[in-house]
Amino acid sequence: MSLQTAHNQALRSLKIVSRKEFAVLLGPGRSQHRSFATQPEEQQPPPPSTTPSATSSSQNPPSSTSAPSASTAPSTEASGSSSRPSLSRPTPAPRPSPAPDSSSPKPFTYRSRLKFSPDHSFETVIPRLPQQFGSNQRLPVPDETRALLEEIVGTFRAPIRYAFAYGSGVFKQKGYEQNTGDRPMLDFIFAVTHADHWHSINMEQFPSHYPLTARVAGSSLISRFQNTGPGLWFNAYIPMNGAMIKYGVTTIDTLTSDLLTWKTLYLSGRMHKPIRIIKDDPRIRLTQQVNLAHALRTALLVLPAEFTERQLFETITAFSYAGDPRMKLPAENRSKVRNIVSLQEEWFHELYWRLASGIPGVHWSRGKRIVEQDVDGKMRMAHLRKLPLNLLTHVEQRYLAKSPEFAAMKEGDEAAFWLKVASDDELPTVIDSSLQDIVRGPATVQSLKGIVTAGVFKSARYSLTKVGKWWKGRS
Repeated sequence: MSLQTAHNQALRSLKIVSRKEFAVLLGPGRSQHRSFATQPEEQQPPPPSTTPSATSSSQNPPSSTSAPSASTAPSTEASGSSSRPSLSRPTPAPRPSPAPDSSSPKPFTYRSRLKFSPDHSFETVIPRLPQQFGSNQRLPVPDETRALLEEIVGTFRAPIRYAFAYGSGVFKQKGYEQNTGDRPMLDFIFAVTHADHWHSINMEQFPSHYPLTARVAGSSLISRFQNTGPGLWFNAYIPMNGAMIKYGVTTIDTLTSDLLTWKTLYLSGRMHKPIRIIKDDPRIRLTQQVNLAHALRTALLVLPAEFTERQLFETITAFSYAGDPRMKLPAENRSKVRNIVSLQEEWFHELYWRLASGIPGVHWSRGKRIVEQDVDGKMRMAHLRKLPLNLLTHVEQRYLAKSPEFAAMKEGDEAAFWLKVASDDELPTVIDSSLQDIVRGPATVQSLKGIVTAGVFKSARYSLTKVGKWWKGRS
C-alpha cells in the first residue's frame, strides 16, 4: 500500500469518529481544531509585487542626493513633477509559455509527497495537528532510561524518521523486577523512508550488526528481504552504550499501513501496548491514534456489558499473540499477557481512558476499575463497522461462508446484514479466529526470517532464551 493510500484511509477513519470522540482525540484547545478532513485552508494574503520597478519605488524612493541607476534613469529625470502619483510601471501581462520541445529534457519540478488529493491534502492536515494531539501516546519513563534510549538512537548516523522502544527493558514487567542483575534486552523499532539507503549507511557505520551473508548480499537485497512478511529486519544482541539491544527496521509506508488496516498486526499489535516514543512523526502520531481506537473497539465487541479495566487491557494485549506459533511452541512465556499488564496498568490507563470516554455507550469513570458498555445491536454495529479493514474483511468472509442466509441478506440489505452480525452471540469467537488468521502467517514468516537476519549463532542464543522463558512460565 502506498503512503498516499494509507493517508486517505487515516482521514476516512477520522471522519467516521463522532464529534464527541473527535473532541476527546484532540484534547485541550480542540475548539480551534474542529476537523482535519474538512477544515478549509486559510486564505493567505497576496504576495507583494517583486517587479524591479515596484521594489525600487517602495524601498529606494528617488532622491536628489542619490545617484540613479541606469534602469531607473528615465523615472528619476521626471521626478521633479509632483503631479504624477507613482513612478512604478504596471506589471506586464504574462507571456504565453512556448510549446514543450520533446527533444530537450524536462525541467525538474519538486512535488511534495503530501499533495496526494485535492480534497484531503496532508499538507494542510499535518501542520494543523494540535500540540496536545496524541498526548496519551507520550508515556513517561525514568530519566535514566530516557537518557539511555535517546543516546542509543542518536548514535545511528542513518536517518530515522520515527523510533520507539518497547518491552520489559523499558517498562516494568512481572518476572524481571526482582532480578536486577540480569537486565532485559532493550527493544527498538526504527521507521525510515528508504530501507535500501538506510541499510547502506548503517552497514558502513556498524558492519558487525549484520551477519556475513547480509554484508555480502548488500543493502538492496536486505531491503527486499525486509519487505517479506510483516516488513521488518531485526538486528539482535547488539552491545551498545553499556546495554544489549535489538532493533527492527521498517519503512514509514509499512508502519502506516499496518496501523490503519491491521494488515499483519505485527507492528500495530506491538503499539497497542505501552511504548516509549524517542523520535516522533506527525503521520505516525495520527495513525497510531486510529490504531488505538481500533483496538479499543475490537475489545468492546468481545467483552461483556460489564468488565474490569484489567480485563480490557489483557484483551487488547492478547490480540497480537493470537495465532503466533511461539505461543504454542516452547518459545514464549505462557503468562506473557498477564505479566505485561500486571505492572503496566498505569500506562495502559493513560493510553485508553481518554479514548474510551469519548466513545458513545461506554461508561468508564476516572478512578473506577469497572467499565460498562451498551450492548444493544445498533451500538455494537457502530463498533463493528469501524473496525480496521483487514479484520472487518475477515469477519465478513467468515459470516458469508457460514450460512447462505447471511449471503442473501447482504445482497438484499447490507445494513440488516451488519446488524445481524453485530447481534450474533458467536461474534467474539469469529473475531478471535479472524485475529489468529491475520497474525499466524506474518508471525511465522518473521520467526523464520530471524535465522537469516540474526545469523545461526545469534538465532540459537535467542531461541534458548525464549525456551527458558517458556519453562519459567510453565513452572
